Amino acid sequence: MSQTPQYRKLYELLRKHILSGVYEEGSLLPSENELCAVHNLTRPTVRQALDSLVRDDLIQKKKGKGSIVRKPPQSIGILSVSGTASAIGSRYLKTEILQKPVIRPWDENFPFELTEAEKESGCIYMERLRYVEGVPVFYDINHLPNLNLPRFTGRTFQNKSLFEILRNQYQIEITGGEQRLKAIGCPDTIAAILNVKKGEPVLYLQRKLTTNRDGFSIYSTIWFNSMNHTIYGRF
Repeated sequence: MSQTPQYRKLYELLRKHILSGVYEEGSLLPSENELCAVHNLTRPTVRQALDSLVRDDLIQKKKGKGSIVRKPPQSIGILSVSGTASAIGSRYLKTEILQKPVIRPWDENFPFELTEAEKESGCIYMERLRYVEGVPVFYDINHLPNLNLPRFTGRTFQNKSLFEILRNQYQIEITGGEQRLKAIGCPDTIAAILNVKKGEPVLYLQRKLTTNRDGFSIYSTIWFNSMNHTIYGRF
């Protein structure tokens, strides 16, 4: 199994400090020289980590000043390969687990084509409700192939990032994906979960995320209340 690159470890650490408020908006990150000295890294490695933060809109580089922390984006990054918690910030996003991860067979009419290995191994199923500043904004159902994810069902996901757990504990990185989006009238059961009126429009997404692990994809179905929020992300 591949090890997490050094630049990625520094990126994850700095991102966590920015999103948790260790570095406030407008403050300066430590200089490249300081980051090299503290973390025993080369300058190209440090620059690669900082460039990743720039792409996430978490810092702005200014010549003669350094890396300036930006306000975490308030759009909902469910389309971001970095994950929603990364895109909006853990201070604003809370996660409630409605169904803890359980191993079960794939649904008979699953919307995406599965590999033989995925079909034969079953899936890990979980349901989450995500809150933004205390308001339920989207409800998602996740299906992960039950392939080489030891102790996954015993992990705690309350107020934790699924993508971050996959990155840090299993060295699984999202590399891209495909998705289908459409506006629908909110069904009864989903309306009750999202606290919206029955029939009120919600955004319905089905997506397949490819990863750096060959033959391993992550599948999710999402109902998103976009009345007061926009969504964005990069693939």
